[in-house]
Amino acid sequence: MENGAAYDVFIIGGGQAGIPLAHALAGESMSVALAERKNLGGSCINFGCTPTKAAIASAKVAHQARRAAEYGLRIPEVEVDFPAVLRRAKGIVEADRANLDRGFEDTDNPELIRGHARFEGRDDAGFRLGVGERSVVARQVILNTGTRTMIPPVSGLEGVDFIDAGNWLEKTELPGHLAIIGGGYIGLEMAQFYRRMGSRVTVVGGSSGQVVPHEDEDVAEAIKDILEGEGIEFLFKTRAEGVESVGNGLRLRLDGGKELEATHLFVATGRKPNIDDLGLESVGLQVSRHGTIEVDERLATDVEGIWAAGDIRGGPMFTHTSWDDHRVLLSQLAGDASRTTERVVPYAIFTDPELGRVGMTEREARETGYEVEVMRSEMNQDSKAYEIGETDGFIKVVADASDGRILGAAVLAAEGAELVHTYIDLMNAGAPYAVIRDAVHIHPTLAEAVQRTVL
Repeated sequence: MENGAAYDVFIIGGGQAGIPLAHALAGESMSVALAERKNLGGSCINFGCTPTKAAIASAKVAHQARRAAEYGLRIPEVEVDFPAVLRRAKGIVEADRANLDRGFEDTDNPELIRGHARFEGRDDAGFRLGVGERSVVARQVILNTGTRTMIPPVSGLEGVDFIDAGNWLEKTELPGHLAIIGGGYIGLEMAQFYRRMGSRVTVVGGSSGQVVPHEDEDVAEAIKDILEGEGIEFLFKTRAEGVESVGNGLRLRLDGGKELEATHLFVATGRKPNIDDLGLESVGLQVSRHGTIEVDERLATDVEGIWAAGDIRGGPMFTHTSWDDHRVLLSQLAGDASRTTERVVPYAIFTDPELGRVGMTEREARETGYEVEVMRSEMNQDSKAYEIGETDGFIKVVADASDGRILGAAVLAAEGAELVHTYIDLMNAGAPYAVIRDAVHIHPTLAEAVQRTVL
């Protein structure tokens, strides 16, 4: 890269939007550079989706082995090699990361620039940016810098070697008793993972009276009951106010004068956008009160020529929405500009059983003013679930009573993140649930429960 090099598009951050967008725009004959200060792949590849699902898979095997007697098998003892579990997950990360790196080899368009990039101003040629000791100019700039763990205001936390979503792969000592601050997606998934590895786990859930507060109460209660059945402890309507090291562990000071002693601490209290040192003020780009970069449905900021994608743009913070952001931006920058963020966004909590979710909760639908039809079926009534011994959970569908269109669905079931896609596709098509009701599904399958719910 030459000093003062000029590009049509400059992308800051090699996450799930930035990488495919760089390649796609280069394929449209635009000159493109992508700056990444550390590793390609964003949070998903490096410490999120990829390694957590790999580790959760190991935990699932351990859990199934402990249930062997239910299937007529004898496995006298299940021995967990915790460092080996993390090595497996890390190996998958490194392989995926290497594949991404290879995509930028032997090509100067898109060009991969290693280093921290920030705005330095603008002139008639475009936006001026610095990357390390270099300077570049670009007509359009895409921000895809992602998020990091939000550190809560807990006194003494800075003096504790805590675990979080960004460093857990490096913490190879299996906790004896793990305290987790936060009862959201990350907190629950990691609670079950560590519990199945052999740790005692206590989740401090915050001021809300339920896990995953956004979900309907019946869904949240079912998740909690399943996790409690595996020995995970929950402390609700309480907050961590302070923490200190004691002996070989730590002591959490909770509100109301309570205390909790544990050997390790995992902080899972949300995500914070990485926008601290981007030089946004030099180009007049404002940050919202939530610390995100506000965009419209086209992912355009209020500064013409600057766009934002992925977690920093607010809204749903999922890998799949970040990846779809690249399609929105490709449409805006090199297409017919027809694709926007007006979309159906599903998500999942990868506990076991999984929660696959799309659309409104029942509470949201009623508050919005819909006359709703609520349908529910228990997984213990599904033949395949019964036969494979995976009967925990249920499916709940919320539909518009006037026309049968699905407003939302919650699939708490084995492979729930897969099964929910039938409802997702119907919602994208604007089709009524009668389409599923009148179809023929294979027997025996878990997908029959998807149909049974709307019969």
